[in-house]
Amino acid sequence: MLVINKKNLVSSLFVVISVFTLSGCGSQKVIPQKEEQKSVDIKQWQTKNGVKVLYVYAPELPLLDVNVVFDAGSVRDSDKPGIATLTNGLLSHGSKLGKKTLTVDDISERFENVGARFSASATKDYAALKLRTLTDEKWLSQSVTTLRSIINAPVFELKELERTRKQLLVAIEGRKQSPDTIIKELFYKKLYGEHPYANPSIGTIESIKKMTRRDLMDFYKKYYVAKNALVTIVGNVGERKAIQLAEQLTGDLPVGKKAAVLSAVKDISAASSIHKEFPSSQTHIMMGQPGVHRKDKDYFTLYVANHILGGSGFGSRIMEEIREKRGLAYSSYSYFIPMLKRGPFIIGMQTSNKQTNEAMLVLKNTLAEFVNEGPNEEELLHSKKNITGGFPLRVDSNKDISNYLTVIGFYDLPLDYLKIFNQRINAVTLAQIKDALKRRIDPDKMLAVTVGASVN
Repeated sequence: MLVINKKNLVSSLFVVISVFTLSGCGSQKVIPQKEEQKSVDIKQWQTKNGVKVLYVYAPELPLLDVNVVFDAGSVRDSDKPGIATLTNGLLSHGSKLGKKTLTVDDISERFENVGARFSASATKDYAALKLRTLTDEKWLSQSVTTLRSIINAPVFELKELERTRKQLLVAIEGRKQSPDTIIKELFYKKLYGEHPYANPSIGTIESIKKMTRRDLMDFYKKYYVAKNALVTIVGNVGERKAIQLAEQLTGDLPVGKKAAVLSAVKDISAASSIHKEFPSSQTHIMMGQPGVHRKDKDYFTLYVANHILGGSGFGSRIMEEIREKRGLAYSSYSYFIPMLKRGPFIIGMQTSNKQTNEAMLVLKNTLAEFVNEGPNEEELLHSKKNITGGFPLRVDSNKDISNYLTVIGFYDLPLDYLKIFNQRINAVTLAQIKDALKRRIDPDKMLAVTVGASVN
């Protein structure tokens, strides 16, 4: 979590999280012991102006975690790449509280003085404001009042815009020196083409230079409205208090209009490759195609399949072929990134420049064999035990539950999602995996992106 303080006034601007990977199809730790799963009873309602609220009573600690989420991610940038990130970051850089205007220092001090932690972030799908605070009323009141001012009355001061604009431009330039960032941006741009997922959430040099205060205010007024909002509340407050808090935080938001439905993600029609020269001793490799969305009917089946293929670290098919048998890389991976529309399915690694061609061939062959033949019974049983045995640890804290509620609420997943997660995993069969793999992954239509130094 990023903490807004005097030494880090623009920290929330420069961490752009691609997607919540909690309960996604990414890598998993191998957890041999089975932990008792914490019971999570989720309640849902709407505020008077229509904001969705998800709430979990967690009395173990005198803490409260509040997430306020808006359908205002970078997919809403339109012709102004980076505006979602810039708007979200500047909300806490000045706001109105009654007749007083709070500066960024004032906001920082108000949170610090009551031991509260605040952060802001923008993903491709949504923007979020997060607060962790003590539940004793003498501390809670000030932290909630401060968050309310950030949500409802940001001022977007010109001096703050100019200061953060400069720092954001420096950050964008710095990303050009990171092969990991370069390959991700190239991959998304080529894979998604004209779809909003193609644009980098942080924006571009050209777009950030052109951004005006009016642009930010217009974006805020359009997307930071009740119909686009979600509040999640987890902690040691009763339901009546939670209802009051949700109304206090978002009850004054205009109802507004719900953000437009995103266009569908198109399949890629043929295999393609891109290489970007970069003066490094290793080449970054990323291969993939459109994968699954959050409510995809194949989600759990492909979750288990990916765990076997490359999502479980040591013991996965890709790691076995790449590292154990051939020593081509220290690590290799595969994962699905489920989003509002189909996020990418990705396999990748880093290897020495001279081994790039061999490594790519092994990745392609491993994927093709897995899709054509599927896993065996032993792999399936091991993965199920690994996933279900480790799941309780992923809902072990209020923060974990709060993040899950964001996923459940924003993507409109069933409220019993956490309760039935292990049941859905255990219900996956070999036949389902083989069928889903052949329908959903085409090894002959992969986008391959490499960043590194060519070897003659």
